[in-house]
Amino acid sequence: MYAIVEIAGLQYKVQKDRQLFVHRLQGEAGDSVKFDRVLLVENGSIQVGAPAIDGMTVDAKIIEHLKGDKVIVFKKKRRKGYKKKNGHRQYLTRIEITAIGGESSDKKEEKKAAPKQAKKDDLTVVEGIGPKVEELLINKGITTFKALAASSFDELRAILDEQEGVYLAMDPTTWPQQAQLAADGKMDELKTLQSELDGGRIVNEEE
Repeated sequence: MYAIVEIAGLQYKVQKDRQLFVHRLQGEAGDSVKFDRVLLVENGSIQVGAPAIDGMTVDAKIIEHLKGDKVIVFKKKRRKGYKKKNGHRQYLTRIEITAIGGESSDKKEEKKAAPKQAKKDDLTVVEGIGPKVEELLINKGITTFKALAASSFDELRAILDEQEGVYLAMDPTTWPQQAQLAADGKMDELKTLQSELDGGRIVNEEE
């Protein structure tokens, strides 16, 4: 398993337990560091980020701080009599990769802070409720079978009466009863009840 990770602005190919030299990092020898700009991971299959892979991190341990080999920088300008010679040694940190994978602490905090979304039920399972009526109920905060079962006839009637046209002719009498059966998982009983309904209303054979 290996990964391509961005460290201090440069990209490195890393593997667990391997050591490498990177630009000087903050921290002391023995400190643990984490990098969350993982661009690619190969572990039997290749996973590519866009540009980074969400939730993927590379953990490492600082071994030592040191300077790289001296590099000679010589500058000369022709016919100007200008010559300058400098030496440079890059400040480096030697690290050892301890783990590839997991989540960054920032992303863990984001998930922890994110509110849990309430599960939404398909209210159109209830006889008499179509997609548009379902949208009306959702806008009123009725998103689950349990919430619909707890709603009274008057509450549902008021929601429909706020609209015009076909909504005024709808009968929500059995909607809470149907929703309770759906919430309890009694789908066979719900189908039996619905066979006796006409748009959410129990059919009276004498009518």
